[in-house]
Amino acid sequence: MDYQAELDKVEKKLRDIELALNESSIVAITDRHGVITFANDQFCQVSKYSREELVGSKQRIVNSGHHSREFFKEMWRTIGTGNVWKGEIKNKAKDGSIYWVDTTIVPFLNDNGKPYQYIAIRHNITKRKQYEENIAHLAYYDPLTSLPNRNLLSKWIKEQAGNDHKNVAVLFLDIDRFKSINDNYGHHVGDFLLREVAIRLKNSLRHSDFISRQGGDEFIIFLNEVSSKQTISEIVNKIITQIRLPYHIQNQRITTSVSIGISIGSLRDQQDDYTKDIETLIKQADTALYHAKAKGGNTYCFNTANQNMKVNRYYQIEQELRKPILYEQLSVVYQPLINLKNNKIVGAEALLRWHHPQLGNVTPIEFIPLLEELGLIIPVGKWVLRSVCNQMKQWQDTGVFLERVSVNVSPLQFQNSDFLLDVKQVLAETAMDPHLLEIEITENALLNINESLNTLLALKELGIHISIDDFGTGYSSLSYLKELPIDTLKIDKSFIQSLNIDGEILVNTIINMGKNLNHTVLAEGIETKDQMAYLKNQHCHEGQGYYWSKPVNSEEIVKLKMLEDGSTFEKDAHY
Repeated sequence: MDYQAELDKVEKKLRDIELALNESSIVAITDRHGVITFANDQFCQVSKYSREELVGSKQRIVNSGHHSREFFKEMWRTIGTGNVWKGEIKNKAKDGSIYWVDTTIVPFLNDNGKPYQYIAIRHNITKRKQYEENIAHLAYYDPLTSLPNRNLLSKWIKEQAGNDHKNVAVLFLDIDRFKSINDNYGHHVGDFLLREVAIRLKNSLRHSDFISRQGGDEFIIFLNEVSSKQTISEIVNKIITQIRLPYHIQNQRITTSVSIGISIGSLRDQQDDYTKDIETLIKQADTALYHAKAKGGNTYCFNTANQNMKVNRYYQIEQELRKPILYEQLSVVYQPLINLKNNKIVGAEALLRWHHPQLGNVTPIEFIPLLEELGLIIPVGKWVLRSVCNQMKQWQDTGVFLERVSVNVSPLQFQNSDFLLDVKQVLAETAMDPHLLEIEITENALLNINESLNTLLALKELGIHISIDDFGTGYSSLSYLKELPIDTLKIDKSFIQSLNIDGEILVNTIINMGKNLNHTVLAEGIETKDQMAYLKNQHCHEGQGYYWSKPVNSEEIVKLKMLEDGSTFEKDAHY
């Protein structure tokens, strides 16, 4: 056979075919060994190779490595037997870019019925494949954080069946007070925070671990092959530490924390038992998460057998908080604030209490986080402020005078745009002297230092005292602290209750810092005479705690105030 003549005939046919084909068609001819003998302009354009580079090269010049060897073996088996092959191929251009082509390969047969050339007609389907890949990505990945979503988590879980794993730990976590950040800074800031949190979570894990976003501010993490609770705790503490570091978002400094529930189990080979075990582990981790949140957040809890009862109570509390009758069950108690120099009562801290007819006394650590989560802390907080101001007026009318009464304000309440208006309204309604009121906030309330400063300055302009509660447990910057119009620093009770060499150094540092900034320093949680004596010796200004009195009702505060006469109060009024 005159192959040159035959090639000329083929090329003539090809030119005729090209005229009939759409301009987007990519055409190539190869010999039976896969060497390219012809390439049209579209092939050169999409592959970024010149015709001279393509002709004489094997078809593998555009191989992307995406397809398996078996894929190409099957293709060659098909065309090698004289049959037409159709399929989609992912190729790589000269510049490294990837493109997809819908390919039809037609064999040319010799007189013996054996292929000696192949014509490949391709259509560029890159945009369609990218669209399909995007759809597939959306099906399995969260578009905001790019983390795997629930669907991919389910798929990953099924793929683990039969793998020889040791124990695994399931972490169920969410961001504390995320709703507050969204409400006060907008969803665009909340979205940015979620992306940053996702990055920090991923960087805190090992390569063998799996993380997914479940929606909202919830994440699930699988820690593979964990040998002990200590290993889990080390990873979890790393997560908590990383998440608490400040975020700088659009010229704003934001801090947050996470609550984490943990369950531990093993993955079984039997599909039914395996699936059930995974679902159980996730449910147990979710249960432990609620327990962690009930502790106030910024912590983690391992699942235990008795947590189901506690979670049931948690759900009961949540339902009862929504009922209008709630306010009839709420009350305010007061714990005296003591001048350590003369043992005189200088004020009182107002504390919210809830007695439910069926649930009994519900502790603040149980219901305050839920009030915040449900958005009820704002109306309840205003109710507390009004109750306290009315009580202060009643004390004054009966001749009982306190230098100040302190009211706790949650971060969500403090950051609410109507907070200042609410304070002014309550002061006007009750005719309360603002100089007798102290607003007590935590370091977490200072999410946005600029907005916080404006609010604090407005409160100071009214004559209200400002106190920072639980000082030393957050991430306050000393430079910010110097700028804030603060009257009182309250040393967190955890430092007082663990007074040792290290604890004493920290307490002394806070006392000296407060004095240098001209703040009153108050120590919380004083329970023993030794603690009181130590703080008095360090010239701490004020204290509160069970050493003098537990929180009591308004009538008891009157009795305590009337009893006080220096050491007499310390001896007789101790509970």
